[in-house]
Amino acid sequence: MNLFNLANIPETERQKISIIRAVLIVSILLLAIKFLAWYLTHSNAILTDALESIVNVVAGAFALFSIYYASQPRDENHPYGHGKMEFLSAGFEGGLIFIAGLVIVGNSIYALFKPTEIHSADIGAILTAISGLINFIMGKILVKKGIKNNSLLMIANGKHLISDTVSSVGLVVGLVLIWFTKIVWIDQLMAIIFGAVILYTGFGLLKKSVNSLLDEADYEKLNLLITRLEKSRREKWIDIHNLRVIKYGANLHVDCHITLPWYEPLEAAHEEVTAVEQLIRTNLGSEVEFFIHADPCITPTSCTVCQVYGCSFRKAAFEKRIEWTMENMLPNKKHSITSDKKHQS
Repeated sequence: MNLFNLANIPETERQKISIIRAVLIVSILLLAIKFLAWYLTHSNAILTDALESIVNVVAGAFALFSIYYASQPRDENHPYGHGKMEFLSAGFEGGLIFIAGLVIVGNSIYALFKPTEIHSADIGAILTAISGLINFIMGKILVKKGIKNNSLLMIANGKHLISDTVSSVGLVVGLVLIWFTKIVWIDQLMAIIFGAVILYTGFGLLKKSVNSLLDEADYEKLNLLITRLEKSRREKWIDIHNLRVIKYGANLHVDCHITLPWYEPLEAAHEEVTAVEQLIRTNLGSEVEFFIHADPCITPTSCTVCQVYGCSFRKAAFEKRIEWTMENMLPNKKHSITSDKKHQS
């Protein structure tokens, strides 16, 4: 598989690949700078930062391949596309970060009992500050682009680089304190603290990745979608239920059932379903695939919540407009006055 053969990849995916590739190149340069800083200072805390940068490079290389693989079109073996490769890559990165955190904490605790002398703390602080600033800029760009492109992998990489910046700030503070106080154990203490932060970051990425692979509900997107549907609902949309949003990398798959008047012809029902699709696509701002099942209304149960004016087939009077919420749109059940009372109780 040629990583540079991008002919069949959409432009948005090409941009993501270009960004990840640039970040990988810069990460390799930062790795060299951090090991230079460690060589000059013999600081265990700087070594901690440099070791994590190895994780950044390895994870970045795997992320580059994953973004490319996830952008491939659907095929017979992958009918929903390859987007979940992004979640696997984010989990791989989280696992590497977590392991690095364990190694760092263990090495730092050992170094407390066998400390080493710190050299050239001023130069180490300057090099660490430069690498931290570059990481912060790259992290901000990745998070911004990841949110725009709905890419968990880019967001995860960006947040990881921003957390590296926090570690770099702490390292600089620690080196300055060592420079003035000559207290060597501060270096080990800072390394242990940074190792704990790295453990927390890695565990968070790993958890998010696993949850995404298991199709955990995205309540933020569901709330946004339900709010927009409620605001723009048509009178023939008697209810929408069994609503689900599943992520496949940057792409989304939306399932739902819509209850429509039973007497409407197929063409009219298709028009209403298309209107729902257009509304969802406009508000989710991503590549969206739909599976919308049209249900006929049931008389007289549906009549009490149906707002179709002048329906000649009505078997019961309209009683109440039910507001669409997560509680009544997620279950696989048509809306009714009885079900609405249960949700309110």
